[in-house]
Amino acid sequence: MVGQDRITGKPFATRSEIIARHGMAATSQPLATQAALEILRGGGNAVDAAIAANAVLGLVEPVSNGIGGDIFAIIWDAKGRRLHGLNGSGRSPASLTLDVFKKQGLRRIPPYGHLPVSVPGCVDGWCTMHDRFGVTPLEKVLAPAIRYARDGFPVTEVIAYYWGRSIAVYEKYPGFKETFTINGRSPTKGEIFRNPYLATTLEKIGKGGRNAFYAGEIAARIESHMRTAGGFLTTQDLAEHSSEWVEPVSTSYRGYDVWELPPNGQGIATLQMLNILEAYDFSRLGFGSPEHIHYFVEAKKLVFADRAKFYGDPAFNAIPVHELIAKPYAAERRKLINPEGSGPTYEAGEPSLKEGDTIYLTVADSTGLMVSLIQSNYRGMGSGMVPQGLGFMLQDRGELFTLEPGKVNTYAPRKRPFHTIIPAFITKDGDPFMSFGVMGGEFQPLGQVQIVMNVIDFGMNIQEAGDAPRISHTGSPEPTGASMTDGGIVALESGFPYETIRELMKMGHRVAFNLGGYGGYQAIRFDPASRVYYGASDPRKDGQAAGY
Repeated sequence: MVGQDRITGKPFATRSEIIARHGMAATSQPLATQAALEILRGGGNAVDAAIAANAVLGLVEPVSNGIGGDIFAIIWDAKGRRLHGLNGSGRSPASLTLDVFKKQGLRRIPPYGHLPVSVPGCVDGWCTMHDRFGVTPLEKVLAPAIRYARDGFPVTEVIAYYWGRSIAVYEKYPGFKETFTINGRSPTKGEIFRNPYLATTLEKIGKGGRNAFYAGEIAARIESHMRTAGGFLTTQDLAEHSSEWVEPVSTSYRGYDVWELPPNGQGIATLQMLNILEAYDFSRLGFGSPEHIHYFVEAKKLVFADRAKFYGDPAFNAIPVHELIAKPYAAERRKLINPEGSGPTYEAGEPSLKEGDTIYLTVADSTGLMVSLIQSNYRGMGSGMVPQGLGFMLQDRGELFTLEPGKVNTYAPRKRPFHTIIPAFITKDGDPFMSFGVMGGEFQPLGQVQIVMNVIDFGMNIQEAGDAPRISHTGSPEPTGASMTDGGIVALESGFPYETIRELMKMGHRVAFNLGGYGGYQAIRFDPASRVYYGASDPRKDGQAAGY
């Protein structure tokens, strides 16, 4: 990433941070950011505003999220001075068994169609957060999204690009063209798009809460559509769903506490990587140096080997979360890194076991309440299953199960799949420091670690931390059963010195460039001295950070 000549800050910075006193919102689409501020100015709090922004994003950015998907959140409660974690992921259908896949001769769950569909957890997640923290009626919270759905909104540039790419994938599925196209084509940049079906659905949710979605007419339409498609999701699966409040877990990194949600998500991969990397003095090595990128990539390889073996639904497995994020375990794993060259492959570790495609947004308000929220359908728009007249697509998150027997993430009925979407939060000395997240599938832990390092090791402000060129790596073993390729591939965004690339290749790394594979980031930082919020939004997306 290269910005313009600037009087202040890093040369790659695209703009300054946003600074405001009374509230801040950062999302991947400006209308969603403005919806959050509308709720805050109207007396709502950060949870109300986050739900409002998420509802708008499901409309204006359907290529990434929607009420057919799942949700996770970390909430800083200023009154209780603590973090709350929400796992709003849905489970697999009760009637879909492993034998169904075996009889069809499948080795992996397909990405589209009826088989990868799991219960959509988003709406229940909204209502669970709202019941505990919300102060504005849900009907009012959803009003901006309902208004845009009925009256229409102009489609933004990046979203229009991905929308156009989605047509060929989804046009064969019933209900898709009727809901998500204009006369069979995708909307273009600046064109007005409407989704009256979604407006009606959101109105019902606003009036009836979670039961309006998981019971009654909406649930019946979902089951009917799935049954017609040969699927397994039923009204009983929907009625039995509930979100779960979970305790966030953390590690310290140079005096800062970085917080994630425990599995079935991949958040602890961020913590494992940071534990390994903490031993290296990156402030001395420098941003973009061969050593910076080498140690980062090797730490990722080590952690993703563990991710493939240990991460899954804790209701079905004893997952050694605290052992995996322990400093002594990181020290043992770190010994495997060769400072001179790339490691071709790593096996998962042996922690001491005790018995027994996505949107990210963040909102803060004048009371100190802060929300870190992530929501997705997976694979862009989702499964292709669009129930008649409801205005949304069901997710295909079930693709992330493995069909290999005996694994932590092996498919089973009523089980939550491994999840890629992860919100994050940083505290310092018991105070909130930063709410942030990085979208982008398996890239998310890599993106989060780079943000933490950019801020703490390299002294960047939160906008610069997101603007800086990014490092990706592909080829690690996957929770779906895919195995490690020989050392994988290091993908570098434009902006790293050619001298660095040459040195990495001498060390045995295979280096490539990956257009669009570096995620999308939003952040809010709180300054306790001046009691102001700083906001940042990723220039790789159409987003906006704004405050009041």
